[in-house]
Amino acid sequence: MRVLLFLGALVLVGCGPTRPDSWIVGPNGKEHELLGKASWYGPGFEGRKTASGEIFDPREMTAAHKTLPFGTIVRVVASKDRKSVVVRINDRGPFSAGRVIDLSKAAAEDIGMIRAGVIDVHVEVLDWP
Repeated sequence: MRVLLFLGALVLVGCGPTRPDSWIVGPNGKEHELLGKASWYGPGFEGRKTASGEIFDPREMTAAHKTLPFGTIVRVVASKDRKSVVVRINDRGPFSAGRVIDLSKAAAEDIGMIRAGVIDVHVEVLDWP
């Protein structure tokens, strides 16, 4: 009987929730994975309203993320060369699989990704709204 209880406990411990180190918990209790690909946007969106209600300006240091609260300040670090840029979340997206953030054109220029279009990044939250 003791052996069965011990084996049962081992199974329960082994089935506990695990998460990669790249996840963070936001103020709403949701977890966010912040490793993946970044893209940039701008052409065709200048002057239009973002999901936050702001007018999109590709010259501003802003970005789109699927779930982070508007106003969240994040650092986006290129995996290849460690160049980084700090942006504020003011829109929703990206809507392509595998991408975790869409940068404005100015932010993409700062991190040196205009030509590549899509790069591997790590996104670190610096400040919650």
